[in-house]
Amino acid sequence: MSNPEIALMMLGSFIFIILLGFPIAFTLMAMGVMFGFYAYYIPGQEFFASRVFYLLSQNTFSIMNNDVLTAVPLFLFMGYMIERSNILDRLFYSLQVALRAIPGAMAVAALITCALFATATGIVGAVVTLMGLLAFPAMLKAGYDEKLSAGVICAGGTLGILIPPSIMLIVYSATSAVSVVKLYAAAIIPGFLLAGLYMIYVIGIVAINPKLAPKLPRSETDIPWVRVISLLLQAFIPLAVLIMSVLGAILFGLATPSEAAAIGALGAMVLAVAYGAFTWARLKEAVFLTARTTAMVCWLFVGSWTFSSVFSYLGGEGLIKEFVLSMDLNTVTFLLLSQVIIFLLGWPLEWSEIIIIFVPIFLPLLSHFSVDPMFFGILIALNLQTSFLTPPMAMSAYYLKGIAPPHVQLWTIFKGCFPFLAMVFVTMFLVYVFPQLVYWLPEVFYGN
Repeated sequence: MSNPEIALMMLGSFIFIILLGFPIAFTLMAMGVMFGFYAYYIPGQEFFASRVFYLLSQNTFSIMNNDVLTAVPLFLFMGYMIERSNILDRLFYSLQVALRAIPGAMAVAALITCALFATATGIVGAVVTLMGLLAFPAMLKAGYDEKLSAGVICAGGTLGILIPPSIMLIVYSATSAVSVVKLYAAAIIPGFLLAGLYMIYVIGIVAINPKLAPKLPRSETDIPWVRVISLLLQAFIPLAVLIMSVLGAILFGLATPSEAAAIGALGAMVLAVAYGAFTWARLKEAVFLTARTTAMVCWLFVGSWTFSSVFSYLGGEGLIKEFVLSMDLNTVTFLLLSQVIIFLLGWPLEWSEIIIIFVPIFLPLLSHFSVDPMFFGILIALNLQTSFLTPPMAMSAYYLKGIAPPHVQLWTIFKGCFPFLAMVFVTMFLVYVFPQLVYWLPEVFYGN
């Protein structure tokens, strides 16, 4: 066999093993070391003298020494502390009351709460689960349609991987060497455009068919505006100020992403103290969850870089590049092909695995097709919303099903996700047709 054929065997073996359920990070490292020993083999050389072990140790050191990834644990800690600050119920109620005159007020309030909370945490499972416990039963009790209610919770809960400060964009930045600051600026308009389309869909469908979301009894909504403003000042404003302060510090160059994340982590602790939710047990739990998730991301990077280095050395990357170029694609068809592949990968894999393992395969091809890596990253961030909403592996649906009332069927949740899935595709189309949606803010802040 030639080396490129060995590389394809390496890739096929990896896909087969992860489908069996083995841990992805350690599978990547094992495949990298095993095939790397073959790739770097020198007759008569001692086993541990192989260059593959030097490669593994150097990759481990490089990841642990990466300044960009420093922001990951800090933003995660910020999210876990906010999650435990008992702010979610106050936030949802205050928005629900403030928006009571809008059709589908509870659903719109749930979407705004999801967007804000997902932005603060960036942890899809946590947002969907918490909103599923708080808002989903409230909407069902108010007579809201099951499909609409489920779709709102599932779609709203995924926005955190797109809207800054997003952990996913930090990971993409480390993978692609694109400035995370520019990525944040580029993602703001597409992120809020998608959230806005979700809300427009809900308001429009309820205006057409009011039975989907009956208005609440007057006794529950007849609240003086002074009280409404007080509720917003207590719940919505503090969290919004924290998020905008962190994001503003990054965009205006007042702090690096890591420094802003540290400020956000401190602000989250202050919020927890202000709401009387700060305890030693909650702090310890947040630190533990942060360390666990950060370790997962870092070991994925170590495994991926080792795997991709050996894969490229064997000629696999060149073989894939030659194959794609032989298809005589133009920019549009290349983008369609790459996004379809990422869409399909979203069924069995998490976003972190897609970004760290498979996106680097496309990156060397971008210059040939004149695709900006920043623009490509925003399309991927939008596309990865679909991985949480598309059956059969729609993780948002499974998160919601796990805490939903027994009578709510999984297929009902799937059907509720479909209209919001369509909104994702509409947003991707608009971003492609009007690329200034991505480029305008980076140009305003940082020039061409």
